[in-house]
Amino acid sequence: MASSDSEFNPDLLLAHKLPETRSTYNERDVAIYALGVGACGQDAVDSHELKFVYHENGQEHVQVLPTFASLFSLGSLTDGLDLPGFKYDPSLLLHGQQYIEVYRPLPSKASLINKVSLAGLQDKGKAAILEIETRSYDQGSDELLCMNRTTVFLRGAGGFSNSSQAFSYKNYPSNQGLAVKIPKTQPSAVCEERTQPSQALLYRLSGDYNPLHSDPNVAKLAGFPRPILHGLCTLGFAIKAIIKCICKGDPSAVKTISGRFLATVFPGETLITEMWLQGLRVIYQTKVKERNKAVLSGYVDIRGLSSSL
Repeated sequence: MASSDSEFNPDLLLAHKLPETRSTYNERDVAIYALGVGACGQDAVDSHELKFVYHENGQEHVQVLPTFASLFSLGSLTDGLDLPGFKYDPSLLLHGQQYIEVYRPLPSKASLINKVSLAGLQDKGKAAILEIETRSYDQGSDELLCMNRTTVFLRGAGGFSNSSQAFSYKNYPSNQGLAVKIPKTQPSAVCEERTQPSQALLYRLSGDYNPLHSDPNVAKLAGFPRPILHGLCTLGFAIKAIIKCICKGDPSAVKTISGRFLATVFPGETLITEMWLQGLRVIYQTKVKERNKAVLSGYVDIRGLSSSL
C-alpha cells in the first residue's frame, strides 16, 4: 500500500505543478540510441538504417528516429515524482504504454525544456496506474517538438484513496492510445530482427539505468530468470521496422506512435513485427519468435504516402 507524508487530497494533487526538466543531446547520443534499438544490427551497411548512425552520402547530420523522443520523459518517472499525498517506489515500476506525438523531425542535436504534467492517476487497490505527459520545447526557439504520454503500473502504490470510491483521474482524449484490434488478414509487411544478447546493456547507455535490465540478481528478485529488455527498446525496434517497410526509410513520415507493452522480451530473442496499413494508420503487433508470444501492439499514424514512400 502506498505510504505518504500527508493525507491524500485530490484537490491538492490536481493543483500541484510538476517541475520542468531539461535535456541536452548531440549526434553521438542519437547514434548510440539508434544502435540500441538495432539500427544496422543485421546489416552494417543497411541502406535504410545507416543514416541513423552515419553521415551517409554526404548528409550534413545523422537522422533521428522518432522514438528517440521517448527518452525525454525518462527522468521524471525513474527519479520519482513528488506528488502530494502519493508516493511510490521507482524500482517497482512497470511500463504499460507509451504515446508519442512528433510535430516535426527531431534535430540531431538540441537543448530542450520538458514541461511535465499529471495526465492520469488511478487507485487499483494493491497498485496504481500513473500517467505523465511531457511536452518538449526547443530551448532556443520555444518550438514544441514532441509530446510523450507515459503510462506506468506501480506495484505496491495503491490504496491511497481516502473515500470508499477509488480515486480515478484522466485528462486526455479517450481515443488516444487505445488498445488496437489486430486484423485477421495477411499483414501488409513483416519484419524479423534478432536482438543481441547485449541489447539491454547497449540500450541503457541512452539513459534508462534500471538494474532490472542489467543485473541478474535484481532480475531474479523481480521474478525473472535473467535481465529483461527495456520496453522502450522493443518499441524502438518495432517503429524502426515500420519506417523501413512502410515508410521506405523516411522517419519524417511518422506523426503519432502508440504502443502497449504486453509481455517481456529477453535480450537475444527474435522480434517479428507484423504491420497492417489502413489508410494513414499502421496497425502493428510484435511477437517473440522463439516463444510465439505477442509482446507489443499499437499503431502509427503517418503524414502521407507519396510516390517515394
